[in-house]
Amino acid sequence: MNTLRGSGLFRNRDFSLLLGGQLVSAIGDQAHFMALPLIVLALTGSPTQAGLVLGLGTFSFLTFGLVAGALVDRWDRKTTMIWCELGRAALTGGVAVALWLNTPTLPQLYATAVLTGILTTLFRVANTAALPNVVGPRQLSAALGYSQSVAGAVGVFGASLAGVLYAAGRTVPFAVNAASFAVSAVSLCLMRARFQVDRQDVRTTFRLTTEIREGLGWLWRQPVVRFLTLVSAADKLRYGAGYLLIITLARQVGASPLWIGVVFGGAAAGSLAGALVSDRAARRFPLGRIAVVMLWLEALMFPLYALAPSPLVLAAVAAAESLAAPVHTVALTTHQLAITPDELRGRATSAVSTLTTGALSVGTLAGGALITTLGAKPLVWLCGAWLLVLALLTTANRAVRQAPPAGAPPQQQAAGLASGN
Repeated sequence: MNTLRGSGLFRNRDFSLLLGGQLVSAIGDQAHFMALPLIVLALTGSPTQAGLVLGLGTFSFLTFGLVAGALVDRWDRKTTMIWCELGRAALTGGVAVALWLNTPTLPQLYATAVLTGILTTLFRVANTAALPNVVGPRQLSAALGYSQSVAGAVGVFGASLAGVLYAAGRTVPFAVNAASFAVSAVSLCLMRARFQVDRQDVRTTFRLTTEIREGLGWLWRQPVVRFLTLVSAADKLRYGAGYLLIITLARQVGASPLWIGVVFGGAAAGSLAGALVSDRAARRFPLGRIAVVMLWLEALMFPLYALAPSPLVLAAVAAAESLAAPVHTVALTTHQLAITPDELRGRATSAVSTLTTGALSVGTLAGGALITTLGAKPLVWLCGAWLLVLALLTTANRAVRQAPPAGAPPQQQAAGLASGN
């Protein structure tokens, strides 16, 4: 049954175009993400400046995310996505031209990081909000699973490809990324599906703060999504700190830069494996059970980082710890999109993403200070204890335990929501 659903999804021409555009764009993004700090380092010799340029994209999401959700619910989503891709193509193409002419400047790179961050925020919110209209409710979890698989595959193979592109010339990654955005824009233009339903109550005036409050208010009244979003944000705090923490632990057991790449490749491989089974698992098991299993798996696996004697064992731990997260992401996102009215999907999606992205940023910023203050291995145990608390709280939450599987019939969704209130 799952195989038939998947094959039917790929007979959906619009979804095939959307997914193909995402794949090409993700490969370009990977090359861009690797090359940008290297260009800044070459210009300034300052790791701080390189980190600042990378951080500006996340900062754009934090400051613009809620606004993007309101705009996506007001504007035509397909048109918005096309213009975002064309804008990103022009910005990254401008960097490629500047490098080819040997005239890049820090202000240009900063402006590119901020503006592409804003356009990326708009694109991602519009893409998620539109997906249920492109594939339909029955195939939503399968579509999200394929999207997670694309992200996982790019995570496994993209870094190596990005290195090859940069080795071919410093302009190449940016030129490839610009071309990938153009391809994505063309694929969107070829799609026939409507990206949103017609609204009967369109307001003649647009009050930004009022519309943002409407989205936040609706989200707050959903007990399952509200609780699991807060738990996800708390988990992202640990995840943000964990990136630098794992690098530190790998260096302590003698890992070379190549082996550090292998460790993170293990995490990407685990995520890819989880993504490949995410649709089947999300439909078969209740959302609450998936959330509980993921948190307990993370709580039990994360302390093993402190005990790993070699980079190879670290890679194995990273792969095992990353298995359940894509399944949880697909299940939770399917549930959220299924119960959210179309006219609120942009605002609800942006609210969830802004909270989790903000927590990830805080964790990343705090990670270095905590490693310096506590040491790497004590921080591992602290993170493990944090995950244990989250697992216990989620296990004890009645509304989460009674949440139905992703893609359950509307009557079952309604019953689950009613029992949680």
